[in-house]
Order: sequence, then structure tokens, then C-alpha cells
Amino acid sequence: MRAMILAAGQGVRMRPLTIKTPKPLLRVKGKPLIQYHVESLVRAGVHEIVINHAVMGEQIEAFLGDGHTLGAEIHYSAEGNTPLETGGGIFRALHLLGEQPFIALNADIWTDYPLQNLPQRLTTLAHLVLVGNPRHNLQGDFSLCGDNQVINQGTPRYTFSGIGVYQPELFSDCRPGAFPLAPLLQKAVDENRVTGELYTGIWSDIGTPERLRAVQDINK
Repeated sequence: MRAMILAAGQGVRMRPLTIKTPKPLLRVKGKPLIQYHVESLVRAGVHEIVINHAVMGEQIEAFLGDGHTLGAEIHYSAEGNTPLETGGGIFRALHLLGEQPFIALNADIWTDYPLQNLPQRLTTLAHLVLVGNPRHNLQGDFSLCGDNQVINQGTPRYTFSGIGVYQPELFSDCRPGAFPLAPLLQKAVDENRVTGELYTGIWSDIGTPERLRAVQDINK
């Protein structure tokens, strides 16, 4: 199984910390966020990793290199100074991810979710990890029906964690360019083609300096 770490965000809300440093290289306990994700994937038995990047992305490549020192084989999908958003970034990298289901996770999250628990085979288009709603997304994104069916309506609602497994087929109608992932997921959910799970462990979306400080305080 292969994986993609989504690291092309511009980190606008994280400024001034991201004026000279890409957000995935911001540190918690002295280690860049993106390194935690690479190490978590390797522990889960996933060694082939694709990382997309945009502005200042060369710093990410310089830090991680080919990934061998971390037990990984890293390939990069460079988007230059025009990020392609989550959907467009994944679509552009599909040729590096192969024809089987792959993991994709946001570089700017902090979590202890065990990636080895993710399904390696799918009978649907996607499998999403959902979490409780943080203060910045109290309305949530999706609900769960039964054991693992993701639905767009219903209560309680949960937040998409930024961790998922996707079939390449999810992107079959897409075209090159910048576009978000969320509408693709919502359409697949409406077609009853998405499964999911609720994770109640540690998770945080590190989108602002305040959230980064909160994570650092917890981990002192």
C-alpha cells in the first residue's frame, strides 16, 4: 500500500511562523510535523510515500530527502507557486500512487491514530477517519449510519480528520487543475460509496499559531 502526505498548503493562517518555513516543517517537541507522519506510516508498514508541496517546498525535499534514513521511499509532486488544493494535488500525483487504494493524510494534523488500522482493501470509493468536532468546526462534516456508513445528513455529526483511504476511481471524472477534495467526497457519500470510522484519541488540526502552541503545551 502507498500513501500521500498533503503538504502543499500555503499556511496563510499560520503566519508569521510560515513566512520563511513551510507549515509541515513547523516543530512539535523539536521534530517537524511531517516527520511524525512519515514515521507513523513506516510503523504501519507503508514505505512508499508521495509528498506534494508548493511554496518553499524545496525545504521539505531538503529535509526528508529520499526518505531512506526514516525507512521510507519518498517521491515528490511539486506544484510550484500555485497549489492545486487537496483534490487537484492528489489527482496530479495519481501516477505515483498506483492503481490500488492509497492512504492520504494532511500534513498539518497532530494525532496518535494508528495508521495500521486503516483498511487496505475497499469495496467503496473511500474510507474516512472522523473525529469529534473541534471549536473551529462545531457543525461537523459527516454523520455515521450503522457500523461504518458515512452519510451527509443525520446527527451526531463529526469532523473529517484529514486521514482517509481512497480508490483512484474517486478521481475518474476529474481534470488537471486546482480543486478541493470535499465535493468529491460529498458526492460519493450521497451515492453510498464511502465508509468511515470514529476515532476518539488524540487529534488536532494545527491551522493557527494558537493551535500549534496548544499541542506543544500538551506535549511538554
